[in-house]
Amino acid sequence: MFIDISNLKKSYTTGVVKTEVLKGIGMKLDKGEIGVILGPSGSGKSTLMNIIGGIDRGDSGRIIVDGVEINNLKDDKMTDYRRGDIGFVFQFYNLVPNLTVGENIEVVSNISKSPLNIDEVLAAVEMKDKKGRFPRELSGGEQQRVSIARAIVKNPKLLLCDEPTGALDFVTSRAILQLLQQVNKKYGTTILMITHNAAIAAMANRVFKVRSGEIVEAAVNQVIVPAERIEW
Repeated sequence: MFIDISNLKKSYTTGVVKTEVLKGIGMKLDKGEIGVILGPSGSGKSTLMNIIGGIDRGDSGRIIVDGVEINNLKDDKMTDYRRGDIGFVFQFYNLVPNLTVGENIEVVSNISKSPLNIDEVLAAVEMKDKKGRFPRELSGGEQQRVSIARAIVKNPKLLLCDEPTGALDFVTSRAILQLLQQVNKKYGTTILMITHNAAIAAMANRVFKVRSGEIVEAAVNQVIVPAERIEW
């Protein structure tokens, strides 16, 4: 398994109050698959993704990504892991406003060990003709396409998407989901996406439903629905 998590626990303490956020999570995802983590706000899904992405650490349990136990990595190795192995796509695009589309992607390309060709990536997200534009000159959907290009230009092993369609309308959302499926097929990138939208689960290989810090259901989709056919 590319991602192999067992008995992952995480809690936060505020004053004298301890809040358990993850209560023994276990999940597996194969290399090249698309996984969807479903759950309402406050269920722990963002914390789970942050730990997988090396932004946070679990209190206990095992988190293996591509054969590496990431929870045991020292800080400098964790930085290397985030920089080299993980691509992040967020609900809000986090583009640098005074850099062009091409420059936003080039910044990430320059710190990557084996980056993809910038023009190839821009073509893959259908934004090559907007390379010289600034974020303020783009629609929300176009900015999200740029954020995806920025994430995949580093040629990551794992693409983590946190509510990537949450700020978009239905038509644009479906186009972004199509793009993620295309990235998965073109580059073989393993993708893990968190969402509260149950309809998106149909495009995934594996679906994990999270409630109150626990995975209450894990399913394998025998039929993968193309993103263009998803309705909600």
